[in-house]
Amino acid sequence: MKLVPKASLSRLVGVATRLPAPPALHQAAAQIFARAYRVDLDEAEQPISGFRTFGDFFTRKLRPGSRPVAPGDAVVVSPVDGVVSECGLSTEGRLLQAKGMDYTLAALLADPERAEAFAGGAWATIYLAPRDYHRIHAPLGGTITGYAYVPGQFWPVNPSSVRTVPNLFAANERLVTFLSTPLGQVAVVKVGATCVGRIRATYDDVVTHRGDRASEKRYAAPMPVEKGGELGVFEMGSTVILCFEPGKVKFDALMQAGAVLRMGQAIGGAP
Repeated sequence: MKLVPKASLSRLVGVATRLPAPPALHQAAAQIFARAYRVDLDEAEQPISGFRTFGDFFTRKLRPGSRPVAPGDAVVVSPVDGVVSECGLSTEGRLLQAKGMDYTLAALLADPERAEAFAGGAWATIYLAPRDYHRIHAPLGGTITGYAYVPGQFWPVNPSSVRTVPNLFAANERLVTFLSTPLGQVAVVKVGATCVGRIRATYDDVVTHRGDRASEKRYAAPMPVEKGGELGVFEMGSTVILCFEPGKVKFDALMQAGAVLRMGQAIGGAP
């Protein structure tokens, strides 16, 4: 992968997924993809024939009621469908990437001052496979206080890469959404990867992988968001990392490496 032009390849894949094509062509591609990755088409808001491009199919919405959101202001829910890669407490501001490999909150957020607020707190890394639903939602209700865009590389984020590429999550492109919630500040880190065409925010005009420089925005008037409210979309799959302030969140026993999660499922809450 060191020799592959990952950024150019990812940009090309992204463009290809958004190109209009004869309906028969992109519907056939979606059908082949759905069979290969065992996508549950019954959950989709509309049939494959209703999607204009393959990208529209990949970022499909689900039927209302497909992902009930666990109630409770102090109950944390999974922001995505996916599998827990690792989770724990950020001891001395460090997060575990894989056995024998870790990285710092400061590098992940590209902001030591911001990172300090989350040092010692709970965190979880959730991997989205190609078959998963690829929209990202708020793990708690509250307000969106700002975001940070961090340009970076486009290493794959599959399990084999996570075990072998040092500092992968702090090296790849990231879009971080900051929330203020009943359980303190929360950082929802959306990580780019090889063939992730773009990461798109749904609360502001923010789209990654366009050659933009690093940027940050803090809202003078934070935007309300309900728990389970949509924050963004992966235009092809990747990883989400949740970071919480110390002493604010304790994960449920189910939060172990390899646990399969569905968006809206309770994963923790106030200690």
